[in-house]
Amino acid sequence: MQQRKDFPTLMEAAKVWAHIAALSFGGPAGQIAVMHRMLVEERKWLGDGRFLHALNFCMLLPGPEAQQLATYIGWLMHGVRGALMAGLLFILPGVLAIMGLSWIYAIYGDTGFVSALFFGLKAAVLAIVLQAVVRLGRRALRNAAMFAIAAASFVAIFAFGAPFPLIVAAAALIGCAGAKAGWGAFAAGGGHGSAGTARVEDALTLLGAESTLPQAARAGAFRAGLVALVIWLLPVVALLLLAPGSVFADIASYFSKLAVLTFGGAYAVLGWVAQEAVGTYGWLEPGEMLDGLGMAETTPGPLIMVLQFVAFMGAFREAGWAAPLMAGTLGGLLATWVTFAPCFAWIFLGAPYMERLRQNTALTAALSAVTAAVVGVILNLSIWFAIHVIWREVTRITAGPLTLDLPLMASVDIVAAVLAGLALVAVFRLRLGMAATLSSAAAAGLGLHLLGWA
Repeated sequence: MQQRKDFPTLMEAAKVWAHIAALSFGGPAGQIAVMHRMLVEERKWLGDGRFLHALNFCMLLPGPEAQQLATYIGWLMHGVRGALMAGLLFILPGVLAIMGLSWIYAIYGDTGFVSALFFGLKAAVLAIVLQAVVRLGRRALRNAAMFAIAAASFVAIFAFGAPFPLIVAAAALIGCAGAKAGWGAFAAGGGHGSAGTARVEDALTLLGAESTLPQAARAGAFRAGLVALVIWLLPVVALLLLAPGSVFADIASYFSKLAVLTFGGAYAVLGWVAQEAVGTYGWLEPGEMLDGLGMAETTPGPLIMVLQFVAFMGAFREAGWAAPLMAGTLGGLLATWVTFAPCFAWIFLGAPYMERLRQNTALTAALSAVTAAVVGVILNLSIWFAIHVIWREVTRITAGPLTLDLPLMASVDIVAAVLAGLALVAVFRLRLGMAATLSSAAAAGLGLHLLGWA
């Protein structure tokens, strides 16, 4: 990749990426906004058109789009080394923070002080997830067909326990079929990122308006993508062969599946994680899942880092080691490895061909339908959260294929309900930011504990 005279060195870029990583709070929207401000507005490394071009590509991929966007721009600036540097720095603060909090939670989680802290955070997380439903719904549900897909996905997962991958596959097939049939509801630009967004590239940016890359860059990316696939799958295969049935094999295989199915961001996949990690594997209690999400919301890095906490607690409890904290640490790092190694593979293998992908109308329609389905999945997640935050007891109703988890109304937790209501007012009425809402809710939980009310 040709560099201009004022092009930053790899070390100069590393300082910028470290700064972005330290400020990457607030989920993907906030993280993308930080990158845009620092890379496009302040440093003019690339223009709006190039930035959105890369973002639309990352939205087509499974996995955290903000981390993949950082990886892609790092590759665009400095090749494979730049991609590795930007992508790894983006997740490093979150890895360290979640691991430290997981240790504290495992050791002191049952103490009144820590429990009260997370009691408040759960109420705020509920409000934030509901906000995610509203925001994504406004962007994705632009016509009756998209509303229908969202409603069907909600009913499928809430009432029939349909697995998340099946919902994603069905939505993608509907979108692709709708585009091929020429239905206007599935035209390009219907919810996942318009393939035809026209932006004027800033000619004064370092990357300029180049739309092609040297053949050597494409070949280097392809080799790096193959290596990323190998280092992702190698520990998975080794664990399945050498330790079948162990919690580590379960972590490696399950989170590898998530890595290729996390369309729609972390909130969408958390419904499936809650379904499997809590219900199938028994690694966590429902309330602990909320605690982990509270950790991820209050630390820098991708929200999907909550998976590290889930795997930590699973290995901590199920490995049967004499040193459970060490087992938990290895389990958490294993989940992080198999979650993010594929992200580098997708970028290296796909980035050189992103123009071809973005111009594929059937693929764009498929992802638009998937995004609509994700709205229904996140709505299910918010209801699941509400049931387990506001009520102490839940009953399961089963009738044929119908399976419903419903709260026992008499078990309502008045204090939790009031806290959740206040968090909703803070988010939707007062429009407080995520950090202010979470810190206020945590402080309220601690205050209630000191008063003997929580």
